[in-house]
Amino acid sequence: MKLLRVGTAGAERPALLDQDGTTLRDLSGLVTDIDGALLADDTALDRIRAAAAAGELPVLDGPGQRVGPPLARIGKIVCIGLNYHDHAAETGAEIPAEPIIFFKAPDTVVGPDDTVLVPRGSVKTDWEVELAVVIGRTARYLDSAAEGLAHVAGYAVSHDVSEREFQIERGGTWDKGKNCETFNPLGPWLVTADEVPDPQALALRLRVNGELKQDGTTAEQIFGVGEVVRYVSQFMTLYPGDVINTGTPAGVALGKPEPKPYLRAGDVVELEIEGLGRQRQELKDA
Repeated sequence: MKLLRVGTAGAERPALLDQDGTTLRDLSGLVTDIDGALLADDTALDRIRAAAAAGELPVLDGPGQRVGPPLARIGKIVCIGLNYHDHAAETGAEIPAEPIIFFKAPDTVVGPDDTVLVPRGSVKTDWEVELAVVIGRTARYLDSAAEGLAHVAGYAVSHDVSEREFQIERGGTWDKGKNCETFNPLGPWLVTADEVPDPQALALRLRVNGELKQDGTTAEQIFGVGEVVRYVSQFMTLYPGDVINTGTPAGVALGKPEPKPYLRAGDVVELEIEGLGRQRQELKDA
């Protein structure tokens, strides 16, 4: 299933993208929202599937409505740094022996086509297309990558917007360059795991002002999705509705020669992951 939330910010309604790829079906008669509680409830998910198959879900009126983040009440966003062989190479970094972990606050999340704000004083705002993993079962001390995959409810497109000066040159951890407002567009859909048989075989692309910047595949991940979930579960408990951003392929501004083409107000970023949908953001000054 492709689950999404539509409407004005803070008042989104749960919806389902029909199999035709264009029609939205209203889920508000079955569920209150798309969140961790729903993803952990197999019975509720089966009701949605049954209603969709029977043609019982009403069409959601109002074409052109805003699409919000596909997941409400995110618990935490765990991010994996330098998780693609080609990205590590372009930035001159060593291949990490273990996954690098940092966090984004849930309040950085916006809809897939919402405005992204360039922080005040920023001269190094960068793009990063990423595969987001949404947890569907409580995960703690998992024993294998297979177990890790079994705890995934679904996948989404994530834009891990980053401010490199704040991240790298201002001291401390990476978090200062990762948690500016609007720095995590998510969606358009949460695609349930049964529709993604191999998360290590997905193409990722990102364009800035129409120019292709990133053109990669999750096959380049150093630590695959199942291993990432297993690894993270050794250090923290993952709950339904938590999100893991799994890293970005080569092609970011940081990896380009000088002068590096960092983002400015007025730029338009478009990104997509095979089978998971597309995003489009216009940048403005904060």
